[in-house]
Amino acid sequence: MLHKYADIIIDISHEAIDRTFQYIVPEMLAGQIGIGTKVSIPFGRGNHLRTGYVISFSQEPHFEESKLKEIDSVCENGVAIERELIELAAYMKEQYGSTMINALKTVMPIKEKVRGLTHKEVCLLVGFEQCQECLALYQKKNAKAKRRLLQELMQEKVIPYELVTGKLNISAPTLRAMENEGIISVAEEGYYRTIFKEEENAAESKNMIPGHGDTEREIPNTRQQAVIHRMLKDYEEGKKNTYLLKGVTGSGKTLVYLEVIEKMVAMGKQAIVLIPEIALTYQTVKRFRKRFGNKVTIMNSRLSKGERYDQFERAKNGDVSVMIGPRSALFAPFPNLGIIVIDEEHETSYKSEYPPKYHAREIAIERARMAGAFVLLGSATPSVESYYHAVKGEYTLLTLSERANEKATLPEVSVVDLREELKQGNRSIFSRHLQKLMAERLQKREQIMLFINRRGFAGFVSCRSCGYVFECPHCDVSLTEHFPGTTKTKLVCHYCGYEIPKPKVCPKCSSPYIAGFGIGTQKVEEQVRVQFPEAKVLRMDADTTRNKNSHEQILSKFANGEADILVGTQMIVKGHDFSNVTLVGMIAADTTMFDNDFRSAERTFDLLTQAAGRAGRGELPGEVVIQTYAPDHYCIETAARQDYEAFYEEEKAYRSLMSYPPFGHMLAVFMEAERYEMAMQLSVSLKELSEKVPDEYKVSVVGPCDATIARINDRYRRVLYLKHADKQRLVWMKDQMEGYLEENPVGKECYVTFDFDPLTAY
Repeated sequence: MLHKYADIIIDISHEAIDRTFQYIVPEMLAGQIGIGTKVSIPFGRGNHLRTGYVISFSQEPHFEESKLKEIDSVCENGVAIERELIELAAYMKEQYGSTMINALKTVMPIKEKVRGLTHKEVCLLVGFEQCQECLALYQKKNAKAKRRLLQELMQEKVIPYELVTGKLNISAPTLRAMENEGIISVAEEGYYRTIFKEEENAAESKNMIPGHGDTEREIPNTRQQAVIHRMLKDYEEGKKNTYLLKGVTGSGKTLVYLEVIEKMVAMGKQAIVLIPEIALTYQTVKRFRKRFGNKVTIMNSRLSKGERYDQFERAKNGDVSVMIGPRSALFAPFPNLGIIVIDEEHETSYKSEYPPKYHAREIAIERARMAGAFVLLGSATPSVESYYHAVKGEYTLLTLSERANEKATLPEVSVVDLREELKQGNRSIFSRHLQKLMAERLQKREQIMLFINRRGFAGFVSCRSCGYVFECPHCDVSLTEHFPGTTKTKLVCHYCGYEIPKPKVCPKCSSPYIAGFGIGTQKVEEQVRVQFPEAKVLRMDADTTRNKNSHEQILSKFANGEADILVGTQMIVKGHDFSNVTLVGMIAADTTMFDNDFRSAERTFDLLTQAAGRAGRGELPGEVVIQTYAPDHYCIETAARQDYEAFYEEEKAYRSLMSYPPFGHMLAVFMEAERYEMAMQLSVSLKELSEKVPDEYKVSVVGPCDATIARINDRYRRVLYLKHADKQRLVWMKDQMEGYLEENPVGKECYVTFDFDPLTAY
């Protein structure tokens, strides 16, 4: 049936027009427009052409037909949104607060079409005798180019177009003339852009059939097989559960993913595998391609626009069965989705920083429900929320309590009290115990990983004479020193990117005694080179991984033994498997422990446990050194023992007492404005609105107050927190505030976002 009217969301991110507008579908376009089609429409009093997305159709007008406008055209470069993803966008808008157009753009990893790549070939169409006749004719007419091409084609039959126009120097008009004569044809075939290394493709090209590339196939052990069997049996019985796989580091969770996905692919299903860091792509993809060949692809921000579009099309057309990537891969347009895996599910990177501020875990569960699929969450240190849901029976808890390699045992962990180190006169960033172990490992030619969760050289830079601290003029934060002792030494703001060359004198007292305080990855790298000059050192942080493929290059060098020591931020401690790493040093375990955030202990426990898990994954025993000023804190003690349950019980007691998630829910209302007075006025108004609701809708109100960083990029920031046991009551409050913002002029001057159960403090 051809539809008469289309309901369209206009591509403008403004609350005032965050609704559908009905348009007439012209007969000439009726066959080209479907759900999700991007169209051009006249909008507003001036009938300016805007773009929008069709989200539904109807046969009856909502208003007088004379007042309705017609759709102008279909956007040629527009990418249509799948119907299922439109429903998912509507769910996200309602649950997390944003405009519908922002939600639609979130579920669209690809926003516009990109011209595909093509191979062109010149093919000979006639037999030998006709070729001889043509050669004689071309000789007679002195058609040298035609004769030259025909002679080559008589030998090769098919020649690449680039070779014909390049080396043979045949022009396009000559080719068209010979095509019109029926002598040749120019064939064109599209192909996808290559996203994996050429040498890898060449090496694997013989084994691109799924299941045949795994020459040394890993066999699940008894514990892994029991977990695999449980999930597949449930699926066969029609149970689409959410599973939490809690497995110690090195227990073989990835092999479980591979086995379950292989069975799902054999049923004709597709799989999405989410990973928290682009840095993990290298090793994860390597293992999946070994098992599934070219049925695996990736989606991440490091791919070019054309590469992302090609992978989108491959997924949509069913040319691939497994999509791997960070958060955005969740929206791969698979037509027959069977399973969504979220590896390292505890990671904060699964929470979106931009509206709608969704959590990938929650959206994965909703998308799986829509598609009739199931979700598998995996972690050695599950988030407190996930483990709570598993204990309550809302998720199915599966466990792997031992390392898969029987020769690989959990590492021996030492906790070093840095206060005692100072008392003993050691002012180095390395404790004496860590220095001793590093020297031993280097002598044995074993590898070392050093972790500190801060990039740069120093946390802040100040004048030692007057105490002046160099701060960003646009943000309420101190500047960080980078590349000290070189001509490139500079002070950088990690929030807005502002940077200046490091001053030679203090602007306040003119003293030359300017120095950095605190430590970052660059300083650790420098100290390693000073203390162990013979060691080959690599550094992996946001500064060294800016370029495409930089993650792979650093990790590949380390895996191949081209470096003895890898220094890095949290990106080096997640999921990597290096069999020759026998020592992991955590330089400053307290970096995240005392953040202004109720999750700081959990975040510290996760990082320490994950970092410790990088040691001793092969046959060689591993050792871990945790350096801290608070050795008695429960997150340090439990991480040293690799005791998740003990940590959970401590954290559970603290959070339940304070009604923090998962024992209650929070809504952070974040406000930002160019003038402080506007942010202040709006925050007070929203607090009053929250307190004036009927008793049956009452919630606890905390604040408002300035955000932890009160100014970024010359914009002032305020925050208001609402708390209640029932999340839907907070959703209702969010709706009331959205209505207030639409009607109130103060709301139009401020940028407001909503964040449910925030993972970081504002």
